[in-house]
Amino acid sequence: MDVQDADTGEKHQTLEAVMEGDRLFRCNKCDSEIVNKMAEILLPGLATACIDNTTGGLFKSPEMVAIDLRKELVAYLTQRSETFVAEFVMQEENPGAENSDHPTDILEDFIEDFASSKRNLFSRVSGWLLSEKREDKVDDFAQQMESSGFWLMDRRVAIAETLLKNVDFKNVYHCEKIFDTDEELTEHQNECIFRSLMCTNNGCDASFCAVHEEKHNSTCPFKVLPCEQKCPESIVRREMDRHCITVCPMKLVNCPFHLVGCQSAFPLSMIEQHCSENLRSHVLSVLRKIHKEASEEELEQKLLLLEKLPTFNELSESTDARSLTFAIKEQEANLEALENENGGQ
Repeated sequence: MDVQDADTGEKHQTLEAVMEGDRLFRCNKCDSEIVNKMAEILLPGLATACIDNTTGGLFKSPEMVAIDLRKELVAYLTQRSETFVAEFVMQEENPGAENSDHPTDILEDFIEDFASSKRNLFSRVSGWLLSEKREDKVDDFAQQMESSGFWLMDRRVAIAETLLKNVDFKNVYHCEKIFDTDEELTEHQNECIFRSLMCTNNGCDASFCAVHEEKHNSTCPFKVLPCEQKCPESIVRREMDRHCITVCPMKLVNCPFHLVGCQSAFPLSMIEQHCSENLRSHVLSVLRKIHKEASEEELEQKLLLLEKLPTFNELSESTDARSLTFAIKEQEANLEALENENGGQ
């Protein structure tokens, strides 16, 4: 799309120039998140109007009408936004009306009304408005305009700021405080909830209005937080899940002898303590697996004999059922050899 960018910001710039005296000690900072969302809506809105205006026609293409429709769209949105307060009050008097006062919702309604007014006869009488092909063409044309720089983001942001100030009559998303001196204004802007901030978390380059600082901190992937499982470490949020399920000393694990009957679960850091404190029950469980035909009384006797060996506590060094089984068999073999030796004497 080889179209030079016409200066659709002229009216906005002119308005700004006219208001310069009035703005001298007026804050006028806006919620940048809302402004950017509004600016992003403008381009697909224009693409929709261009596609629906030319589909089925033989002599016009979306590229041919884009400049004119852009000018019309900006003029239409400006006019609608300037009369929005009166329209909103009238609609509020209608008990059945469902009205949103959020700027992005308002702008979407304005754009939909504009695009509807630009539909040609083919778009109106055919099934075009409900077709997937239409959506694809709108998306493609919006991307085409974006990549060609037809309507630059900073131009759209400037227009969106003006529209926001016009429709946000409750001053929820922008500041219009007025001060007697430039010094007072500067002091206020350093504290204004709509002032721009940069994230201070190492690795994060996000910028946002001060009003959204808490929301950003609640989701920032680079924020350092105490371990969710209460271990002594502090972890970057985006690494928290990996830490908690891999190396965290407080992650819950099953006893390494759960395959032979121990159903305990405890923090990873407690394995050695658990195995030491429950050595007798673990050895008895392994003995049941080794001597499957033995009675509980016989198993208790075997355990008592093993406990008398000076090497019994060394069994606590075994960290799983397999190694403990080998260690017990070895001690039982030593015990049997000792019994045979004593019996031979």
